[in-house]
Amino acid sequence: MAEVPSLISLCIDALTQQLLRACDDLLPSIYDLPFHLLDTLITRLPPFPLRTFHHHLPFDEEGFSHDDSTKKRKRARDWNLNSAWQRLFQQRWPHRVKQIQIHPTDWQQLYWETHLQDCLDEAAEVALIPSFKGYIGDIHISDSILKFIGFVGNTSHSTCDHSKLSYHCLQFGSQVSCLRLQNVLCTAETSGLLRECKLQSLVLRCIRSKEQIDGLCKLIAQHCRTLTSLEFVHCTLSTDFINAIFGSLVIESVQKHEIQHLSIIASSFPEPCTVSLPSGLVSFLSSGRSLCSLKLSDNCHGRTFAKALFVTLLNLSSGISVLDLSANKIAGWLSDFNKRFLSGSHLSFGNGTSLKLLRVLNLRENNLQKDDAESLRYALEHVPNLEELDISDNSIEDEGIRNLIPYFVGASETCPHITCLKLENCDLSGVGVNHFLHVLSTFKGPLKSLSVADNYLGSQVAEALGKFLSTPIEVLDIAGIGLGSYGFQELQNLIKEEIKLVKINISKNRGGIETAKFLSKLLSQAPQLVDVNAASNLMPIESLAIICSALKFAKGFCLGINLQ
Repeated sequence: MAEVPSLISLCIDALTQQLLRACDDLLPSIYDLPFHLLDTLITRLPPFPLRTFHHHLPFDEEGFSHDDSTKKRKRARDWNLNSAWQRLFQQRWPHRVKQIQIHPTDWQQLYWETHLQDCLDEAAEVALIPSFKGYIGDIHISDSILKFIGFVGNTSHSTCDHSKLSYHCLQFGSQVSCLRLQNVLCTAETSGLLRECKLQSLVLRCIRSKEQIDGLCKLIAQHCRTLTSLEFVHCTLSTDFINAIFGSLVIESVQKHEIQHLSIIASSFPEPCTVSLPSGLVSFLSSGRSLCSLKLSDNCHGRTFAKALFVTLLNLSSGISVLDLSANKIAGWLSDFNKRFLSGSHLSFGNGTSLKLLRVLNLRENNLQKDDAESLRYALEHVPNLEELDISDNSIEDEGIRNLIPYFVGASETCPHITCLKLENCDLSGVGVNHFLHVLSTFKGPLKSLSVADNYLGSQVAEALGKFLSTPIEVLDIAGIGLGSYGFQELQNLIKEEIKLVKINISKNRGGIETAKFLSKLLSQAPQLVDVNAASNLMPIESLAIICSALKFAKGFCLGINLQ
């Protein structure tokens, strides 16, 4: 037999129906209810009625609401509204909660932003159908989305606008600051639909035609005062397109833009964009005092493009702190930066200070060779405050790393500030890395994180690694370097005092049971260790008992060990 609903439940259901119809005349009476009944109501309302209730709350200038039945005042922050929005978000998108990196202070804003994104994604699927000829704003939102906010079953699609995309854009747009748009949504109509948004971040996918560029430019110009982040993925960007896009970003009254983060990823740059900088990009870099992050990754940029970009940045006073040029073909891009050229009077760079603020440089997978490493050494003299450098997946070999050693030991006038260095899959040998680790072990620099993963170094590198562990290193990645059982045995014997490791990756080294014995020793000597990846080491079943015993008596609080 079905449970009989309580009187309070029936009343709440009735109020919900009224709030769905945006019955504002009823709200003053609802707000007069005692606080304990209002708290119950808040926990039971679907999103759209809760939004209506939330929007019209009668707070005074000091942020208080009044309970006439008890003659008491209640602060706005004492209401459980934010908790109610958090619960609704978690119920609808449980898989997305873990993806939220920064705990939001306004769950209602995040709820409606995510809701509108779902509506736009669904509308894009409809608009992509070749037979679609109508207006984007007239696309119907499915019941599977409408039911989450409380609409399904209350009115028919044929008589109510709430089933259309335009309704959701205009109703909830004011809550939206971040959006992703497919190319089919980049139209003049869309800029009108999103006019209520306060866009700060915009991600564009597969933009290719002039019509799409024109629609995008209108949208960007509409939000140029609030936009701080712009990302293009799988787009085709000709010189004219780039000039138009970046031109629409400029605030005409002050001739500058407010973009802080620009990313262009896996996109196509027809000639001559692959070899030279479009004038629109140069103008963008010149007028962006707020720009701090620039990512141009996997775009098939050539050496001439990369060289022009680097020299342009040197001559500007932007505050760029992150530069990512990964997955391009730029071998030789710094050939002018070597001892012979820098000592000549014919090569002149401006007095700009933009790269003095650069903290992160990503040059992964750029087809760089050993000569590029030497040129990089001299170019880095123009980047005195660099903290993170990634040159992985480049065949620089041992000679390349030897060319960089003077930079790391502070041979230049300015002592480097490198704290994180990645040299993964660089065709390094045990001999070259042994020498490099020996230098780093005697160097009193601030290096905290090092990766030499996926270079076949063999067990001969174990002795140098053991000595290196006694330095202040906190993160070490030595996955897939061919340590073997003998290498782990050597490492185990070399750990004689407490070390400062926080995270280590020793996976893919085929160490067998010696891996477990090394972990046992490591756990006893690394009180700050919290994360260990020891996967793919062919450990036998008896290794589990060794590791469990070590964890029981460990000095630290290791949070995760991967033994797959």
